[in-house]
Amino acid sequence: MTNLSINTNVPNYPSFKSSKRRIIYNDFSTIDWTLDSQKERERQQEIKKLTGYSGFISQLFEMCQESFIIILVGCITGLFAGFIDITEGWLSNMREGYCREGFYLNKQFCCWLESDCTDWVEYNDSSFLGTIFGFLVYCILGLLFAVVAAILVKEYAKYAAGSGIPEVKTILGGFIIHRFLGFRTLIVKCLGLVLSVASGLSVGKEGPSVHLACCIANITSRLVPKYKGNQANRRELMSAACAAGVSVAFGAPIGGVLFSLEEVSYYFPHKTMWKSFFMAMIAAITLQIINPFRTHKLVLFQVELNRDWFGFELPIFILLGVLGGLYGVLFIKMNLKVIKYRRTSWISNHPIAEVACIALVTAIISYQFNFLSGGTAELVANLFRECKEIEGDFHGLCSNSYAQNIFLLLLVAVLKAVFTIFTFGIKVPAGIFIPSMAVGATVGRAIGMVIQAIYDAFPNFWVFASCPGGECVTPGTYAIIGAAAALGGVTRMTVSLVVIMFELTGALSYVLPIMMTVVIAKWIGDTYGGESIYDALIHLNGYPFLSSELKRGKAATAADLMTSVEDLVCIQSEGQTIQSLDTIYRENRYKGFPVVTADNLIIGYFGRAELLSSIQTFTQATQTQSNAIHFQPSFSLFDDSIDFQSWMDTTPMMVHPQMMQETVQELFIKMGLRYVLVARNGVLKGIITKKDLLRHFN
Repeated sequence: MTNLSINTNVPNYPSFKSSKRRIIYNDFSTIDWTLDSQKERERQQEIKKLTGYSGFISQLFEMCQESFIIILVGCITGLFAGFIDITEGWLSNMREGYCREGFYLNKQFCCWLESDCTDWVEYNDSSFLGTIFGFLVYCILGLLFAVVAAILVKEYAKYAAGSGIPEVKTILGGFIIHRFLGFRTLIVKCLGLVLSVASGLSVGKEGPSVHLACCIANITSRLVPKYKGNQANRRELMSAACAAGVSVAFGAPIGGVLFSLEEVSYYFPHKTMWKSFFMAMIAAITLQIINPFRTHKLVLFQVELNRDWFGFELPIFILLGVLGGLYGVLFIKMNLKVIKYRRTSWISNHPIAEVACIALVTAIISYQFNFLSGGTAELVANLFRECKEIEGDFHGLCSNSYAQNIFLLLLVAVLKAVFTIFTFGIKVPAGIFIPSMAVGATVGRAIGMVIQAIYDAFPNFWVFASCPGGECVTPGTYAIIGAAAALGGVTRMTVSLVVIMFELTGALSYVLPIMMTVVIAKWIGDTYGGESIYDALIHLNGYPFLSSELKRGKAATAADLMTSVEDLVCIQSEGQTIQSLDTIYRENRYKGFPVVTADNLIIGYFGRAELLSSIQTFTQATQTQSNAIHFQPSFSLFDDSIDFQSWMDTTPMMVHPQMMQETVQELFIKMGLRYVLVARNGVLKGIITKKDLLRHFN
């Protein structure tokens, strides 16, 4: 192996020797998976070499630290989820009324022990003044909550806006975004999420729960050495945290594990599976103990289905899958157009005013429709239920006025879709799961009512011959399948979505229809759209995320992908000084610099951050910048030398210029490389980075 050193030929020059390469990750850089894996192996080997009492304690701590962190992250995630559920419910109910027993009680807690609740007082008492007062309180509080959430994001944590899943997916792929998973982002995201959901905006708290769980994992990982200094290990922990976030958001621990594997994780080894499962379980148990809904259930959506599905319903399920896929394509295209316009217009300079306008319009329109005024989660929960399970008939949802209800549900679906298109992307914490499910559920329930009306009018029609009699059509099941179809069309999730849906609702007998519907929605979405909403946002934001599903470009080689050596700034191995290295660093903004001889033979590669660190270290130690130094391609025989090996990659990955681009892409994806040098017979021809690959595919 090449040992790189600098020969100064100056007597008594300080010596800096190290067997380990130092690496520093700047903001918006990429981690070195292979180096971090090597560092972890070396750390474990050093612990195994320890003997005696201290060795026993160190090895015992090594065994326990991982389980300790997993339990800690799971418990904290469950506590945060319980706080969000209780606080958001209280603020949402505050817009409609108050409890005589105490203003701090939401409607569920106020009426917990009463079948006919008299302690809860509605602002709207059906009188003229009551209606006006109720409308004003509803709109003013909704506007206030949304504006406060936007102010918190703008002033204290800009990364708390949105769902966070595109950025989490990119970070798990090896990208560095400082402060995105920090303590301030965690607190602002939590408080802002409560306020944005309670304001009545068309947002959900499920996607942001994944971001919150990753923040918790990132912060707590600093407590133990296994994760503190190793970015690759930390990403394994955050992959497990994603499962915990989905677990508490949907009450779906198994679905959370599959979501982490299918949707967000870039590197998911076998050992991460049990970590995800364990953490998701701990988070769900913690939330169950808190019991935020006072129903001993993790979610509001669990239903009881007393019948199986029939053969005549299959074409309807297929129709719902097609509609869900088309909705996903339309939503993604329209939402991206709105986001692009927002970024290039005057709106970008007034994010709080934009939030205020959208919140006010949403509140004014929602108050006019009973199905929208109570919140998205309440709407979805009642659409899923059979009529006998719905308390108070939910604004006439189960009445025989089929035509009126079908029209209202379809109108609500259109309004909800429009609200979500303009809301997703504003500067407040916002998820996309529940709004998408609401659109699909309203359309599904409306179609279910159409089928129920046909059955009531023609019960002996041959299509219904497979029904054994009695209740043949249950509109709530169509709402469940419609919700899965719409969410699948937007996110392109498959296996994890099916598991989440049956854990969320308990509709185990409808797994096959849900599977079929989700697959059809994905086919339609992939055919006419190509990308999920998260992948589309990743590409829109320019994040360097390499997916295994990237479409192949035309046949190309490494030479077609690379940045040519003529366009690079290389560090020559002869005649350099600390001052000249400092000049190279300051006058060029490249992320790294190959080190070559006069004949362009590769000696190594200097990352930008590592070059700066080495310059600062040697300058502070010697206060000498002008002595001539030489990079040697072999071991230095001088004791008075500075060893740059601890900062520089002396064994960079190299490929031949004629290597096919498919092989180059697999190297980047499966090895987690930051860069690849292109060389022929050791002579540098160019360099390939993640951005070079993405430019080729895009």
